[in-house]
Amino acid sequence: MSTSISGREPFEQRLGALQAGIDSARERSGVAVAERIERRAVTLREVAEASGVSISTVSRILDDRIPQSRSSTAERVRQTADALGYRRNAAASGLRRGATGTIGVLVPRLTDTVMALMFEALERAARTRGYFAVVATSGDEPDEERRATETLLDRGVDAVILATARLGDLLPASLRDRGIPHVLVLRSDGVSPSSLGDDEMGGYLAVRHLVDLGHRDIAVVTGPDFTSSARARLAGALRATTEAGWEPPPGRVIAGGYGVDDGVAAGDALFRTGDAPTAVFAANDNIALGVLAAANTAGLRIGADVSVVGYNDIPLASRLPVPLSSVRVPFDQIATTAFELLQSDTGGGAGAVRKALPTLIPRASTRPR
Repeated sequence: MSTSISGREPFEQRLGALQAGIDSARERSGVAVAERIERRAVTLREVAEASGVSISTVSRILDDRIPQSRSSTAERVRQTADALGYRRNAAASGLRRGATGTIGVLVPRLTDTVMALMFEALERAARTRGYFAVVATSGDEPDEERRATETLLDRGVDAVILATARLGDLLPASLRDRGIPHVLVLRSDGVSPSSLGDDEMGGYLAVRHLVDLGHRDIAVVTGPDFTSSARARLAGALRATTEAGWEPPPGRVIAGGYGVDDGVAAGDALFRTGDAPTAVFAANDNIALGVLAAANTAGLRIGADVSVVGYNDIPLASRLPVPLSSVRVPFDQIATTAFELLQSDTGGGAGAVRKALPTLIPRASTRPR
């Protein structure tokens, strides 16, 4: 008499029962039905049940990224998988199984310090999980974003991380429709899984800081309206002024790009008249650098004549002649959360937006009014 394994049926009996099911189907319903059964993908659960071990054990033994075990259990699992016709489905397994071990990251440009910092954080998070991150740039142009993403996919990346999303963007929608694992970082389209900072809270903290210092004439220089980050930071800034009992007058809210030149242009518009604001919130540090340059050209002293707060707290911010107050964004936390979203069951479709809390870092560029 044979003995059972872990209280279950013997290995040979379980394997024979599964094969008998196919044979019985052939006898009852003809070859066409049997062929459909044979073509159906054999699951890890079926291999586990026939082998008398757990699903996780089967997954580990059949994972070709791990050195093969020579134990009797491992040999039995491999024999069972071969007998049942199990084939690993790399496309269905997605990031959790790691078909190629490569993650594609798309950013607008690496000359943007924020995007470079974000990619470095993503690369660190990928490395700790055994993945290799590759980066492509798009210049923040939708056509280039689609082309670059398709290039990454053609090279077999397991998933795509986008730092380029626009509100109403067609690219994340296309990835969702095709079931491609992806996550958005720093920006969100409101639908695809997203990992970003709490931009509304960050904008609020920046302007609340200026209000608490006694400023009442505060200008806000924000980023592109097609980005969730710019809209949320502006919303947070306006929440702070509303709490203080006033709204920025016309001309005190300027929208533009996220570059240094955009900050210079906004600063020139604010400082070239005799009615300059006493404080400026710039929606990123690049904009803030441009505002600082424009203030210097206008003969204004940073901190004394005009206070300036930036956003992202890039390394240069603390090393300027007048160190820049800025809202610090936890890039490593955002990167870690991005991978958690990719490895969850929502990685290829609609999912929640995860927001990391920013921190205000006051420095000499902001002083009491």
